[in-house]
Amino acid sequence: MLLKEIKRIYHLELDPVFPKGEVDSFFYLVIEHYLGLERFVLVMEPNLVVSKENEEPLFYVLSQLKEERPIQHILGKAHFCELEFYVDQNVLIPRPETEELVYWILEELQRQDSTKEIKILDIGTGSGCIGISLAKNLSNAKVVAMDISKKAIQVAERNAKKNNVDIEFVEGDILSILDFEGKFDVIVSNPPYVRELEKVEMKNNVLDHEPESALFVSDRDPLIFYKKIVQFGVDHLKKKGVLYFEINQYLGEETKELLGNGKFSEIELRKDMFGNDRMLKGMLNA
Repeated sequence: MLLKEIKRIYHLELDPVFPKGEVDSFFYLVIEHYLGLERFVLVMEPNLVVSKENEEPLFYVLSQLKEERPIQHILGKAHFCELEFYVDQNVLIPRPETEELVYWILEELQRQDSTKEIKILDIGTGSGCIGISLAKNLSNAKVVAMDISKKAIQVAERNAKKNNVDIEFVEGDILSILDFEGKFDVIVSNPPYVRELEKVEMKNNVLDHEPESALFVSDRDPLIFYKKIVQFGVDHLKKKGVLYFEINQYLGEETKELLGNGKFSEIELRKDMFGNDRMLKGMLNA
């Protein structure tokens, strides 16, 4: 079958469910993964023929996409900060907004003395994308990554090995943890922050295939994780240590207020590429 005909079928089957541009993205990811073809191949070879054997995985993926299964789960990988991560139903799929948070942290830490060890704690590590990306780009970083889910830690350990970084993983619930030793230069977290009332804004491929415990919080106390991590940060950040958060776009000012308790300074709320309040930083006072 002609490759351009397969692309046409992708659009015929998927355009009623996904935006046209997203369907294009699916198609190009699939032909790159299974056939090793670049996205511009149809410009160069408009009449390229795909063998029957090579058609099969393309149509298998199409069937999975029709069921709104995430493309990253189907292919078993996601890209983040120029690295590749294994992902499955036990962890969140890394988002571009989270990349922005990582690049912000890297921008600030790479200006510091590279001979001095930087201790970093990643709370709610999931796939490990934040902690691993920081460790990969900071030769002087010692990273500890925590998650409540044993299965998530297993995914993160796999990704650390895949990306050749050495990270200490800790299984623990930040809401109830009592005995935790160590002081850190940086604590970073992308905790659950989507309120139950916001579920109506979310797509089925997220609701049906990503872990609810990593996404949602009660409408009654949507900042529960931020309150606890701020308190934890006061006890476990070094003086002038920095706390970084990814946050709910609708609760930017409310989350910022948690740091404005006299214990943190140089508080900064940043917007993401879409213009939403998404990142927060505060330095623990000396």
